This record gives sequence, structure tokens and C-alpha cells, in this order.
Amino acid sequence: MMLYNLTDSKTWLVTGVAGFIGSNLLENLLKLNQKVVGLDNFFSGHTRNLDEVQKLVTPDQWKRFNFMEGDIRDENTCKKACESVGIVLHQAALGSVPLSVENPGLANDINVKGFVNMLSASKDAGVKRFVYASSSAVYGDSDHLPATETIIGRSISPYATTKYINELYADVFAITYGMKCIGLRYFNVFGPRQDPNGAYAAVIPQWFSDLLTNKTVNINGDGKTTRDFCYIDNCVQANLLAGLTDNPNAVNQVYNVSLGLETSLNDLFYIIRDRVEPYNPEVSTAAPAYRDFRSGDIRFSYADISKTSKLLGYAPEYSVLEGLQKAAQWYFDFL
Repeated sequence: MMLYNLTDSKTWLVTGVAGFIGSNLLENLLKLNQKVVGLDNFFSGHTRNLDEVQKLVTPDQWKRFNFMEGDIRDENTCKKACESVGIVLHQAALGSVPLSVENPGLANDINVKGFVNMLSASKDAGVKRFVYASSSAVYGDSDHLPATETIIGRSISPYATTKYINELYADVFAITYGMKCIGLRYFNVFGPRQDPNGAYAAVIPQWFSDLLTNKTVNINGDGKTTRDFCYIDNCVQANLLAGLTDNPNAVNQVYNVSLGLETSLNDLFYIIRDRVEPYNPEVSTAAPAYRDFRSGDIRFSYADISKTSKLLGYAPEYSVLEGLQKAAQWYFDFL
């Protein structure tokens, strides 16, 4: 675990705490003996994630966690959650590109209205730092690679649009109200507790599930599409560094959070297959099936992380191979 500048116990609010990233943030904060307020409405999060965290921390650490069931679309809920909080890690969102294409109004309500509610509540409560999850989706149709924070294209999904609007609102609250905000543009985060079930499951948990249960893996397009896959512990590191940095030049910025490397979907399939084989030897000869490209998906994506490293001190600890190895055991146990 990274060593952070934590000389005392702070109070953190994690929205979306029962989700994949939120529950991993909770686990790490409690292990660092921090106090955590967690907010979730279980739209996409699960009580099993919180139950798992409880098993992984000590009873005394678990006592430092205060859970609130509620929705960020409700202003009063946001205000209550922000009471006596020093640092906000805002993860709650509708995180699915396909679902945002099907229901752009819902994506806007959760990702924009809910975001502004959280910003306003944090401002009124005097929160010292507001760290929020943005997305690599904001780069849209830009063909500039590696993706650098200052160059973006046109959004190609409602989800991407909502995330860019979040960044604009964070800037406005910084300029107008003096808030200290940091946005983290996640690039394909993966790892334990990422849900493999449901119509909108991310590619890595979906493929682990398919291979462990002898189902055919489907690849959208020709498999040459690339992504910058980032293991969850690297993402946690970025959030904690953003929450704790005392570098005045680091605040009111957005940062890429990834490895800075691209992996094709074809290569990803065979890496996952090799890691599943010890658990399910039947997949040794499995091959993917190819289907049409999916609407709203970016073709190629990987990030320049030099700004994140320079200003936040970000240094990802886990490669894609190491992360997938750790994830394989979790998915085998889960399924």
C-alpha cells in the first residue's frame, strides 16, 4: 500500500460507496484508520460489497464507517451526507455508455443534477477538497494519442457529455465560490468487486464470467480496438493523492488516471483466458466471437499520465498483467 500524508484521522465522504470503485476506496481508507461516511442508493452498488469490506478490515476500523442510504438527486440527502466532512470522493454516477444512449435523461439527472447537488452541499458544508470521477469518455472523437488533458474532441455519448459538464461545473464552483476541486479521468478501471452481471457489465468482468462458465466471449468490432486498462489499486492511489495533496498547483485540475499503455481487445482476451485456465482448463482452446461495433464507443484510447505523476505524485503500482492475475482469483471465488 502506498504511504500517504496522513498524520491524523480525517473524515471522508465516499458517494457510490457500495459500488466497485467506491467500496475499494472505503476498504483502503478504513485500513488507513480514516473515518468514512458512505452514501449509496444501490442503483448499481451492492450490499455484498460492503459486507466484503467489513470482512477485510478490523472491527475497530469498521466502526469508523457510517453508511447512509440515499440518492444524490435529492438535495437534502447531499446536505446531510456532507455534514462534518473534510474530503469528498464523489464516485456515484450512471456509469454505462449504452444505458446513457438508451436513457439520456436518466444519465443527466444522476450525473449532472446529482453532481451539482453534491458540489452545492460540499460548498455549504465547507468541505476542504472535492475529488470527483470524470472519464476518458470526455476525449470523444479526438484522435490525439496519447490523450492529454488539454486536447478533447466531440462527445460521442450522453455519458461522455455528462462527465464533461461535471468538469465545467467544478471549474465554475472553483472560480465563483473558491472551492478546491480535482477531477480524475478514469481509463477502464478494473478489479475485484466489479460486477460481472447485468446487461451493461464492463468488458473485463464480463469476460471473466463468460470464460469461467464456458460461455462464448463476444468482442464488439474486429478486436483491434484498444483501451488503457487500469487496476483498481492504481485508481485508489490517485483518489487518495488528490484528496491529500498540499501542492497548490495541483488543485482545480483534471487528471488522467491509467497506466499510459494501450491493450487491444484481442490481446486482452488471450491474457484473461490464460489466467482463467488454471481455474477452468476447458477454456484452453476458447476463441472469441466478433460482432458489430457498439454505438458510442471510442476506437483507440490510451493516456498521457505525466501531468498526474508530476502534480499529484501518481505512480501506478500494478500492471495490467498483475491486476488481471489478482482479479482472476476474486472472480473465481465470486462465481
